[in-house]
Amino acid sequence: MKTICLYFEIHQIIHLKRYRCFDIGRDHYYYDDYENERGISDIAERSYIPALSALIEMAKNHGDTFKVALSISGVALEQLEVHAPGVIELLHQLNETGCCEFLCEPYSHGLSSLANEDCFREEVERMRTKIKQIFGKEPKVFRNSSLIYDNEIGGIVAGMGFKGMLAEGAKHVLGWKSPHYLYHCAENPNLKLLLRDFKLSDDISLRFSNTEWSEYPLFADKYIGWIASLPENEQVINIFMELSALGIFQPLSSNILEFLKALPECAKQKGITFSTPSEIVTKLKSVDMIDVPYPMSWVDEERDISPWLGNVMQREAFDKLYSVAERVHLCSDRRIKQDWDYLQASNNFRFMTTKNSGVGLNRGIYESPYDAFTNYMNVLGDFIKRVESLYPMDIDNEELNALLTTIKNQGDEIDELHKELEQLQTKLEKGKAAPVKAVKATTAKTKAPAAKKPATKKVTKKEVAK
Repeated sequence: MKTICLYFEIHQIIHLKRYRCFDIGRDHYYYDDYENERGISDIAERSYIPALSALIEMAKNHGDTFKVALSISGVALEQLEVHAPGVIELLHQLNETGCCEFLCEPYSHGLSSLANEDCFREEVERMRTKIKQIFGKEPKVFRNSSLIYDNEIGGIVAGMGFKGMLAEGAKHVLGWKSPHYLYHCAENPNLKLLLRDFKLSDDISLRFSNTEWSEYPLFADKYIGWIASLPENEQVINIFMELSALGIFQPLSSNILEFLKALPECAKQKGITFSTPSEIVTKLKSVDMIDVPYPMSWVDEERDISPWLGNVMQREAFDKLYSVAERVHLCSDRRIKQDWDYLQASNNFRFMTTKNSGVGLNRGIYESPYDAFTNYMNVLGDFIKRVESLYPMDIDNEELNALLTTIKNQGDEIDELHKELEQLQTKLEKGKAAPVKAVKATTAKTKAPAAKKPATKKVTKKEVAK
C-alpha cells in the first residue's frame, strides 16, 4: 500500500540592518526591527495562518487518515512568539489533533553541520529541548537545514539518537534508484532515510500556478492519479516543501489550499494513506543504504551546497564566522549566543550567491551579492571583536578550554564552600538558641533527683552507726 509523507518547513531569517565599517566597535545591535516585524507579520497573514488553518481543518475532517509533519527553526519560533503569536496558537491546535509530528532541525537553520560538530550538536539538542517544552513531544526524526546531508552528517545524527532523517532524492546520488523506498545511512544503518520526490514536491511548490506549465491547471485527483500509477512496490512518496509555498510562492488566489484540502479524499479513493516520518521509519524496512560522500541539498538544479558556499565571498564569510566557533561554544554570554544564532542562518550566505538558479531570489536590502557580502562582513567584524574581548585569539582553543574548565571547577568549589558555610552558620544559630531551652528543661527534670540525694546519704549514715 502506498503512503504519502507530507512535510512542511517553517523558517524566517532575522534581517540585518545597514551596518557600515565605521559602526564596528560602536554599535553592537545588528538587526532591522522594522523589517523583521513587517516580514513575519506579512508571511503569517498571507501564508502561515491560512495554511495552518487548512491543515487543522483537514485533520478534523479526516481524523487519523490524514498525517503531516512540520519542522520549525528556533530563529523562526523566536520571531513568531514576538510578532505573530497567533501562529503559535495554531501550531498548538494542530498538535492537539494528533495528526502532526514535529521534527528537529538546527536551531539557527544554519550550516554548522558543514563546519563544526560541537556547535552542530549543541544547537540540535537545544532545538530538541525547545520542541519538547512547547509541544510536549520529543522529536525522533531529524531534518537538516535545506535537507543538507552526507554520510558523515548522517553518522552524527544517528549518534544523537534520531531514528530517521529527511534528505533530498537527488538524481546524482540515487542514479537508477527510486526515492519511493526507505533507505538507511551508509555510516549507521540504524538511521533511516526518507528521500524527497523533488518532481512531485516542486509540482506543488514551484509550478502549481504557472499558466505556461504543460500540466496547468493541476487538480487533486490528477495529482493523486500520478502517485497511484507508480509501480506497486514503490510505497513511500515523500512530498517536502516550505510552508510559505502555500500563500507566498503559490498565491491563495490560485486555489492552492482547496487543492491541498482535496488530497486526502482523493488519496482514500485510490487506497493511498498518509503517514508521519516516525511511522514510516518504524513500520517499514530499509531496502538499501545510500552512499553520499559529498553534501547534497534540496536547492537549485545541482542539489549541492553551492547556493551557500559556491563562490569566494561565501566561503570567506563562512570560514571567518566559524573561526570563532569554539570560543562561542565555550561562551556563556546570552547576547553573543543569540547573535551567533542569527549570524549562522543560511540565508545570510544565500544572499551572496552569484549563481543564476532560475528561481527568483529576494535579497532584501541588498542590491547585489557583493553588497550582501560587505554588509555581513562589517557585522561579523564587530561580532568577532566582542568574542575576542572575552577570549583573546592569542590563546589557542585547547589552552582556553583548559583555562575555562579550571575556572569552572574553582567556581564549583567556591559554591560548595558557600553551602558548607551557610550550613555551619545555621547550626551555630540553632546551637545558640538551644542551651536556653535545655537549661529550663534540665532544671524541671532534675528537681526530683536532687531531693533524693540527701535521703540516700542519710541511709548510708545509719548503716555506718549500726
